[in-house]
Amino acid sequence: MKLFFCTILFFLVSSTLQSQDVFGKWRTIDGITDEAKSIVEIYEDNGKVFGKIVEILNPEQKGALCKKCFGEEKNKPVLGLVLIKNMERAGKYYKRGTIFDPEHGKRFRCRLMLTQNPNILQVRGYVGFLYATQYWKRVIN
Repeated sequence: MKLFFCTILFFLVSSTLQSQDVFGKWRTIDGITDEAKSIVEIYEDNGKVFGKIVEILNPEQKGALCKKCFGEEKNKPVLGLVLIKNMERAGKYYKRGTIFDPEHGKRFRCRLMLTQNPNILQVRGYVGFLYATQYWKRVIN
């Protein structure tokens, strides 16, 4: 009987972990200062994955404009900016899309992956073979 319950518990826990995905709200953490900067909501649209800034945590930056953006986004509010674009699922990764750094006005190739902890998202931006990694934390209500 114990074995039966242990087996059921194992399958419930493993299926719950496997059903976790990147969708939802994430607290962005600066890779250098370890400071929480914003809340990004990751969502799917027409089969692609996007991420939009839905909250800015520093009260002094809440009305900031994206001065280093380009195109239609130039001088628009950072709040509401779609900074992750056109990601596609490829196994345990989301890739083939981009991430934009509004502070520096740079766009990078991007890869997203849940870590072993499904509440930690590895966000990696690439320039050629060089990359920088941040670890964002899931916002749990």
